[in-house]
Amino acid sequence: MRDQEPAPPDTERRLSTKEAAELLGVKPETVYAYVSRGQLSSRRVSGRRGSTFDAGEVQALARRNRREGAGTSGSGGELSVRTRITLIESDRYFFRGVDAVDLAAGHTYEEVAEWLWTGRMLPGSTFTAPAASVAVARRAVDALPEHAAPTDLLRVATIAAATADPLRFDLSEDAVLGTARTLIPTLVAALPPAGHQRRDEGPLAHRLWSRLSVHKDPDEASLRALDTALALLVDHDLAASTLAVRVAASARAHAYAAVSAGLGVIEGPLHGAASGLAHRLLQDVLDQGDAAPVITDELRAGRRIPGLGHRLYPGEDPRARALFALLEQIPRAEPALLAARDIVETTARHAPLHANVDLALAVLTASCGMAPTAGETIFAVARTAGWIAHALEEYGERPLRMRPSGLYAGPKPPQPLPE
Repeated sequence: MRDQEPAPPDTERRLSTKEAAELLGVKPETVYAYVSRGQLSSRRVSGRRGSTFDAGEVQALARRNRREGAGTSGSGGELSVRTRITLIESDRYFFRGVDAVDLAAGHTYEEVAEWLWTGRMLPGSTFTAPAASVAVARRAVDALPEHAAPTDLLRVATIAAATADPLRFDLSEDAVLGTARTLIPTLVAALPPAGHQRRDEGPLAHRLWSRLSVHKDPDEASLRALDTALALLVDHDLAASTLAVRVAASARAHAYAAVSAGLGVIEGPLHGAASGLAHRLLQDVLDQGDAAPVITDELRAGRRIPGLGHRLYPGEDPRARALFALLEQIPRAEPALLAARDIVETTARHAPLHANVDLALAVLTASCGMAPTAGETIFAVARTAGWIAHALEEYGERPLRMRPSGLYAGPKPPQPLPE
């Protein structure tokens, strides 16, 4: 039998700040934060000191907070967070309800990013980096040693750009969107050129190409493949780096700090760096002309084969499928495509795994004159837009909700002081 619902409050009754705080289970300061965010309305009442609040409105907010609090805990010990950004199901993924592959096929990276942030399609969207931000970011990046990894460069550039923005602590939607539209091109502008002059105008993919490829004059098909890769990778639900971003945003860290948190996680070999491992594997297959001995050496060393399988796609990774289709239109990509097919077919004898987006990225980077680390750069630049979308969403939630409780498993206290 369902528990009896409590009687609805007297909607005419007004609550004091203290009473509203007690009902919501928060501090009085938080009650005024709800007012500033438009989640509660307040009013002065003659004969009463301070603001008053409608009892029904407060109770409704308390119920909503309880539901949302319950929504952050999933079954099986996994964290689940309610989001309106990305859905992954049945070997497909969707951005705000629209097929992400279709979006990437018909729109630029900038347009897809705007859709992710605002739910509006803005044709012809371009991102422009402020000269002051670019200057300080380039100085910081240029000071790093030559062996610095791509995420090192991007993380330092992010921090440097933050110091040049006196409004970084403004977490309003318009301010954060302004940060997003300038931070992403600043990150690209701060990267060193790949053997020829930087390009600092045109679509973001064109600017990024000059930082990644030794080919000075790319063909249109290659540029389209890079732009589509950026759009395909813009978000992927609550990946590890995205969760880190939401934790930072939950603590009300500014957007630069939230992006920096994501960059710190993306460097792991099981996340953003996976495409570099796939690139090196692919290059070994190209050098030897046969995947079998390369796969044998990987397995003998106890390593998993990069670029294959994905825990969220029992079937084919839709990002890989879309990117491979574009790469087939680039003649110089044919050897790398054949090598990738050899890898999949060789491993399929014992483990029927499909190619994932890391292998598709490896084909792109290996066939377009890019370093093995280029896929990591593409991944990080692309995902910055998704991180900011999640930070924006988290700023609208109850602060510090990403605070799980530890399950202590150490010695039972009290223990004697150590010698």
